Amino acid sequence: MRIFNQFGILIDIYDIFGIWPSTKIGIPKSNNINEPMKTIVLIFCCLFIFEGCASQASPELINSKMEVVTSETLRYYLYYPGNYEVDPEEKFPLLLFLHGGGESGGDLKSVKRNGPPKLISSGKKFPFLILAPQNPQEKMWWNTRAVNQLLDSIIATNKVDENKIYLTGLSRGGGAAWEMAVQYPDKFAALAVVCGMTPVPYASWINKNMPIRVYHGDQDKSIPISESIEMVAKLKEMGYNVDFTIYKGVGHNAWDKAYENKELYEWFMLQKKQAAVEN
Repeated sequence: MRIFNQFGILIDIYDIFGIWPSTKIGIPKSNNINEPMKTIVLIFCCLFIFEGCASQASPELINSKMEVVTSETLRYYLYYPGNYEVDPEEKFPLLLFLHGGGESGGDLKSVKRNGPPKLISSGKKFPFLILAPQNPQEKMWWNTRAVNQLLDSIIATNKVDENKIYLTGLSRGGGAAWEMAVQYPDKFAALAVVCGMTPVPYASWINKNMPIRVYHGDQDKSIPISESIEMVAKLKEMGYNVDFTIYKGVGHNAWDKAYENKELYEWFMLQKKQAAVEN
C-alpha cells in the first residue's frame, strides 16, 4: 500500500512498518497477508494521515501593523508674475498645473510642451503664480499626496492668497486634478479639467461650492469624451456649478484650444474659495 505523506512524498506504508521486506516503489507486493494484519495496517495508515492533516496550520487573521514611509522627488517650474516684488504685503493667486503622461519622466523641459508652461515660454504673462511640477514616473499615475506636500511648501514660502488657489490638468494630469479635488476639497477655489478621466462616484466627494470647467474633444481616441460626459452629467444631477465645453472635430489635444483661451484665466481670477460643502 502506498500513500502520500504530509510532505506530498509517495511512500509505501508496508515499508515503514516493516510488515514486508522493503522493495522499490512501484513493484507489486504479495497479497498473502492475513486479515488482522490488514486491520493493523489500516489503523496505522489512518493515524499517519491524521497526523499529517494536524500538522497543517489552520487559517486565521493576524493583527499586526507596520509604519510605511514613501518618498517622491518632484522637480517643478514656478512662475512669478511681473509685479510680484512691488508690494511686499500683496498676496497672489496660484494656479497648480498638472501635465499629461507624455511629459512625465526626468526631462523637466518636457513640461513646457503644453498648457500654461508652453504659453509662458512663448512670452505670455499671467497675473498669478503658476506651479507646474513634473511626474517623475513615466508609466505611473501622479502621486497626489506628494503634489499636495509640494503645493503646501510653495504656499508657505511665497506670498500666496490661500483663498485663490486654482487647479487644472490635462489628460493624465486631468485625472490627477479630479483626484486632488476629491482628496483636498477645502483647498481649491476653482477647477478646470482638460480631457481627463475619473470614476463617476468621485462626484459625491467634491466641494459643491467649487466652480468647475471641463473641456474635451469629441474625436478623442485616447480618453473617450464619454469620460467627461458621464462625470459632468453626474455633477449637474447633484447640483454642481459645471461648465462643459466640447470641441468638435478635435482629438486628444483639446488642451491647445482650452489653454490658449484667455477667458479661462479671467474666469479663474474671479473665483474665491468657498467653504467646502459635503454631499
